[in-house]
Amino acid sequence: MDLLYYPGCTVKTSAKCLETSGFAVIKALGHNLVEMEEWNCCGVVASLTDDDLMHHLAPLRNLIHAEDQGQEKIVTFCDMCGNTLKQTNLRVQESEENLDTLNNFMDQEEDYKKSVDVQHFLEFLRDDVGFAKLKKSVKKPLKGMKIMPYYGCTMLRPREVAIDDAEEPRILADLLKSLGAEVIDTPYKIECCGSYHTIEQKDLTAKRAYRISSSAQKAGADAIMLSCPMCKFNLDHRGKDAESLYDGYKQIPVYYYTQLIAMAMGLDIEECGFDSHTVDPIPLLKEKKVI
Repeated sequence: MDLLYYPGCTVKTSAKCLETSGFAVIKALGHNLVEMEEWNCCGVVASLTDDDLMHHLAPLRNLIHAEDQGQEKIVTFCDMCGNTLKQTNLRVQESEENLDTLNNFMDQEEDYKKSVDVQHFLEFLRDDVGFAKLKKSVKKPLKGMKIMPYYGCTMLRPREVAIDDAEEPRILADLLKSLGAEVIDTPYKIECCGSYHTIEQKDLTAKRAYRISSSAQKAGADAIMLSCPMCKFNLDHRGKDAESLYDGYKQIPVYYYTQLIAMAMGLDIEECGFDSHTVDPIPLLKEKKVI
């Protein structure tokens, strides 16, 4: 089955490994991602104010182009892209006035007809593939790996576009169980990583990374699994920076969920792009005999 794929900016640059490992997984599951034509940046953050429609133009343009290609669904890997596209889609679904204003402003585009559904790849795995079926594809279970699933903010908030419960999410934990890993649960699984404060307040995000990662380690985790490129950068890179702030602290590896699925399915390690990580994630995989 072909699925229209919206990449967004980050998976083409700093989070390329999320895309390559995701493509390897979807191919192994018998599906095909087709990158949409003429996509643009999602806009990064959707406005929540009633009188600000300008920030909905970029995501709506992507929804229009999905319709132009005759598709009723687009799939994305990035939490922020999924959140932004979903919020704009919801906004125009609920307000005909907002939709008319945006359609009239973009006079060189076709009018959006509200026919597109935005789906995070995790939703596709849970709802369309099913974790039970995914489990049957596992050739190298992540046996012995103790992993904290980290959700962050944008896949869970606001509730109207969330893919799981905001307080007690389970989608990543259920995925890890299907891969054979031991799930380490802590209250910090939904703690904000610091987001874009990483640009101007590096120590702040390093301290938040320490807070999240150290809680995982105290609970027995030897790694963290997540889905958001921003969260990955902050926990992996800023987490490494935290080593200079806290005596004796060592940052544990951080994996994208697509990378761990690929490893559990016995796919080519070259598809995972582990060399782009700040904290080397390969030694743990070797120690647990996954590779």
